[in-house]
Amino acid sequence: MNHLKRFHFVWNSQLQHAQSRTCSCQFEQRANEVVAALPWVNKVSVEMSAQAAKSVFAGELPKGLQNISNIIAVSSCKGGVGKSTVAVNLAYTLAGMGARVGVFDADVYGPSLPTMVSPENRLLEMNPETRTIIPTEYLGVKLVSFGFAGQGRAIMRGPMVSGVINQLLTTAEWGELDYLVIDMPPGTGDIQLTLCQVAPLTAAVIVTTPQKLAFIDVAKGVRMFSKLKVPCVAVVENMCYFDADEKRYYPFGKGSGSQVVQQFGIPHLFDLPIRPTLSASGDSGIPEVVADPLGEVASTFQNLGVCVVQQCAKIRQQVSTAVSYDKSVRAIRVRVPESDEEFLLHPATVRRNDRSAQSVDEWTGEQKLQFGDIPEDIEPEDIRPMGNYAVSITWPDGFSQIAPYDQLQMIERLVDVPQPTTADVTAS
Repeated sequence: MNHLKRFHFVWNSQLQHAQSRTCSCQFEQRANEVVAALPWVNKVSVEMSAQAAKSVFAGELPKGLQNISNIIAVSSCKGGVGKSTVAVNLAYTLAGMGARVGVFDADVYGPSLPTMVSPENRLLEMNPETRTIIPTEYLGVKLVSFGFAGQGRAIMRGPMVSGVINQLLTTAEWGELDYLVIDMPPGTGDIQLTLCQVAPLTAAVIVTTPQKLAFIDVAKGVRMFSKLKVPCVAVVENMCYFDADEKRYYPFGKGSGSQVVQQFGIPHLFDLPIRPTLSASGDSGIPEVVADPLGEVASTFQNLGVCVVQQCAKIRQQVSTAVSYDKSVRAIRVRVPESDEEFLLHPATVRRNDRSAQSVDEWTGEQKLQFGDIPEDIEPEDIRPMGNYAVSITWPDGFSQIAPYDQLQMIERLVDVPQPTTADVTAS
């Protein structure tokens, strides 16, 4: 065997860009140790690269969201628990790992982002040619908030707010991002549902405080995400404790965060202390993880960032429910995730099972859409995913039906599948 003077070690992975940066130090050290231990190696050179994954729904999303690999919702469903603090510091932690990151402040009534960061340009601009919004930036992180629109806080009704949020999120020139962190507004109403429908959320991070009242509201949010098929990957319990006289004190008690973890099976819990610097950093415009990157708080966010990166990588490997129209057999084809199950549905049956207010009386439950109202030969014009939990089906009469995946699995299935016609086979 020839004795090599130099050993060149290359690691190329399809893992998330940020994950490679997170693991690079440990991987490089371990690679050096293992390879250098070989008796015929004199020198080791480790070169590392990674390529970020693309969005699963890229071609079916609004143009502004097509190049975003992961969308993370930071939510609490209760105001005043430090949700914006967690969202901003998580975003800058991911950016510190080497990821391309954006932050979307979805709270139109009380935007926090303009206070928590200090971009040089504090006004959003519009590209006159494309009519798209150009995000502002601070320390390499792209930022969009209603607070940067020159309007301050909004005074408007819910439907208008949903429209504003939709426009800000989908028409922004986000470019290629590894992570878009959405600072969700409190509650579980129209605005939250709009965000879940417009953007296919990869995962959610739940923020709470030790009090029982916080747990009650947070539980509502976790159930909402569960219903919308958005996995909650971590719980952050803020304002947990403080250290004094070589003792640790829990002024608000213990248990809210761990109760969420235990009751809903969320795998990871992170505790944040009561720190004047953490509060002050939110008012100074410099995130705590930037102001003190080696401190205890930054260490906790580093662990949270690693958790988010790893969980997103796992989630993306799972196959989402796929719904399409197979014109050759004139049937809607449904593939169920995490199984080999695939089944066909008659389009007319799907249309007749619509449960919206246009088809069913919301007060009495009376069926308004009658069997004979839908022709047997009806075919969908378009089928598009709506978030992670449903598809939007457009029919020839102009009706747009939202069909949750759970509902599709309960509908009567086609047993006798018609054979493809010669014309259909030729056309396909």
